[in-house]
Amino acid sequence: MNIALWVLQVLLAALYGFSGATKVFSYEQSKLMMPDLSQGLAAFIGASEMLGAAGLILPWLTGVQRRLTPLAAMGLAVVMLLALGYHVQRAQWSHLPMVLVLMGLNLFVAWGRWKSLKKG
Repeated sequence: MNIALWVLQVLLAALYGFSGATKVFSYEQSKLMMPDLSQGLAAFIGASEMLGAAGLILPWLTGVQRRLTPLAAMGLAVVMLLALGYHVQRAQWSHLPMVLVLMGLNLFVAWGRWKSLKKG
């Protein structure tokens, strides 16, 4: 289970890190995907994704404040819940499966790491 969680954490961190960096540092590119999103909101979402990506890896890797890893995964699941609302509101149905899968993977990491914390 630990290996599966680590694989998911690394993959999710890479995905959110890249996605967040695109929103923060390449607004014009991210505007192509979300044309009605302001630059400030895109930067906020991007920064949240990059911080969440770091939170998926660093606390568990270093052993410092390990409880932050499941909290970061929960935070990213909330970001995906908000993304779900964004895409439903715009009738972008093709985006929903990916958003739901990412939300589920984040919830699985949160559950798995929280369970590991409780064991000791």
